[in-house]
Amino acid sequence: MEKVHEKLSRIPLLAGKSPDELGLQRLGGLTNQNYKLTVDGKNYVLRIPGEGTGEFIDRKSEEHNAAIASAAGVNAEILFFDATDGLQLCRFIDGAETMNADTLKDLGKVARAARALRDIHTFDGRFASRFDVFAMMDDYLDILAKKNATLPEGFAEVQKEAEAVREALDLRPVELVPCHCDPLAENFLDTGERMYLVDWEYAGNNDPMWDLGDLAIEVEFTPEQDSALMEAYFDGPAPASQVGRMVIYKAMCDLLWSAWGVIQVVNDNTVEDFWAYATMRFERCKRIMAQPDFPAHIQAIREG
Repeated sequence: MEKVHEKLSRIPLLAGKSPDELGLQRLGGLTNQNYKLTVDGKNYVLRIPGEGTGEFIDRKSEEHNAAIASAAGVNAEILFFDATDGLQLCRFIDGAETMNADTLKDLGKVARAARALRDIHTFDGRFASRFDVFAMMDDYLDILAKKNATLPEGFAEVQKEAEAVREALDLRPVELVPCHCDPLAENFLDTGERMYLVDWEYAGNNDPMWDLGDLAIEVEFTPEQDSALMEAYFDGPAPASQVGRMVIYKAMCDLLWSAWGVIQVVNDNTVEDFWAYATMRFERCKRIMAQPDFPAHIQAIREG
């Protein structure tokens, strides 16, 4: 709690208050420490960034992007942000249920999640950074090489196979729009009428289908849920090329976050078994890319 007390002193609204006074309640988080707290009857969320996260998160860009998402009505209101390390205070969204991989499978919730993503994708504003899966992969592998890290067996071969995806996307570029880029189920908060989306650390201008593919693989949607997601987003049947993008991003998402998981291992993040996480995602990536219809999705992208 000594560390928490030091962080509180940096935030004007909380300065001079002790953790006991604020009734701190630990919330979830893989790399950061998150706490619910109360001041004068109002609830807030304090985020203390995890050690080593500055290696792969641009906090200045996150500050800008999170503010844009708040202006779009998708993110919680940000009240304090220190870009030197990512210390953040935001309003707690009262009455909202934090989603998980089971609750977000409900088709009504799937549709609300799709509309929340569309709201940020179509907002009149641009993020300060770009989320480029292939550039990020290169950066992650560079970090891991410098740390002499061990990757899951066969990683280099699968990365090479992913070049066909990269070529198809380069052939048919799309307008990049503000995207969350890390839509874990736990980052969605549902009021029953609308979804909010929090934690904008990895946000950037990106292909909007990344967000849908990422969400679909994080929650492990069934084909029925995939269809509900796409139909809610497009207000009807989705074009084949967009379905293709969504599906191939499922695989690229797993490949990227597999490398991210290994970074957590070498950074001694003990929140969970990140080696098991990394290998699970890598094996799932291989299964998706081995599906008989995967080449057809790549071809649908090529044909536009």
